[in-house]
Amino acid sequence: MSNKTEAELLELERKHCSWGDTVHYLDPPKCFERSEGSYLYDREGTPYLDLQMWYSAASFGYGNRRLNAALTRQLNTLPQLACQYLHADKIELAAAIGRLNASRFGIDGRVHFNVGGSQAIEDSLKLVRNATGKNLVFAFMGGYHGRTLAASAITSSYRYRRRYGHFSDRAHFVPFPYCFRCPYDKKFDDCGLYCLKQFEQNFDSEYNSFWDGKTGESEFSAFYIEPIQGTGGYVIPPPGYFAGLRKILDERHILMVDDEIQMGFYRAGKFWAIENFGVAPDIIVFGKALTNGLNPLSGVWAREDLISPEVFPPGSTHSTFSSNTLGTAVALEAVRMMAEHDYEDTTNRKGAYFLSQIKDLQRRYPKVIGHTDGMGMALRIEICGGDGFEPDRALTDRIFVEGLKGDLIARGKRMGLILDVGGYYKNVFTLAPCFEITEDEIDLGVELLEQLIRRCAPERV
Repeated sequence: MSNKTEAELLELERKHCSWGDTVHYLDPPKCFERSEGSYLYDREGTPYLDLQMWYSAASFGYGNRRLNAALTRQLNTLPQLACQYLHADKIELAAAIGRLNASRFGIDGRVHFNVGGSQAIEDSLKLVRNATGKNLVFAFMGGYHGRTLAASAITSSYRYRRRYGHFSDRAHFVPFPYCFRCPYDKKFDDCGLYCLKQFEQNFDSEYNSFWDGKTGESEFSAFYIEPIQGTGGYVIPPPGYFAGLRKILDERHILMVDDEIQMGFYRAGKFWAIENFGVAPDIIVFGKALTNGLNPLSGVWAREDLISPEVFPPGSTHSTFSSNTLGTAVALEAVRMMAEHDYEDTTNRKGAYFLSQIKDLQRRYPKVIGHTDGMGMALRIEICGGDGFEPDRALTDRIFVEGLKGDLIARGKRMGLILDVGGYYKNVFTLAPCFEITEDEIDLGVELLEQLIRRCAPERV
């Protein structure tokens, strides 16, 4: 613990720290001292209920004793080992994920580890190019896959690319089925998945540039998807969309790569979010909650024919810390914990309760909240103008900032509320609460949200 004052620390930060790796939403930025369960605590000991849990990386709660103990055991036995050597935890973890996917999708595959989500996306791009010999991919508007150069090339936000020159292999971006803000101005009740039909029409003629009807070949190798968009605002696709997309891709021999970095490990009510849509991907990319944020570890699962040693031999890619002992030990314990507890029931039950509460907020504050939705414990609140539709980024920012002041009064004490802002127009609160959150804490979160709405938009309440 530092003996410097917060003002002294912030002065050091202003002078010596790059801001390129932090967002700096606040001026001054917020400092925290400790964390436990669903809460962060500032230097004065004020508790902040965290409803985003580090972008879903700490799904099992800050300071989870079982996972902390696994990290401590490994720290005291095999804290370091070059990834050119094997250790039991890596092998057992890969086997556990491989067996789980075989049981869910009926497909044999292998697991490849790396450190962060972007690095795993990079590895998946190597797998795709190695298998197909093609470098063009599809991705969704509103999608987010990371900020390394190759991951930025398939992330839709131009803001992440604009200062880094020409991206010759940038993805072809396809509209996501964002029904509340349909890019085609349709209504789901009678649109017949119009957006899916628009995508399929690209293959009708060779002059649309996607398809050679004579050879039956596309120059596109894969479609990178998020089953539920993360940074894009926890947008949930309508029933039937991904099944229809999978059929289109299969007919054109285009791979489906499933980015589960935010939604994997029961965030959306299933082990993998894609399971909610009855689709089996060719490749799954995962990370974040696998180690509950305790130690960086990510990975790629791919079908056997895409990743077997015969087609993807040793040295095809490498990272010094890829299967590090600390990360794999915590991840193996997390996977065992998930096998022992019914997180599918937990996340669906608690998520449904939370969603009912925020839908009630929407009914009571229709001039503030335009849309709510959720799947499992991935929930969204879209902040809109008085018409219930126009995005209101300014109000969203005010609510976010006020929550971090730590001066809300609830249950007889000062508190703060930690929210995450996302969405196409930065007007969506994406809620990813701790899986161990209680109904009483959910009620508290809704109470704090209501206080913020009434404080920040009194003219609309």
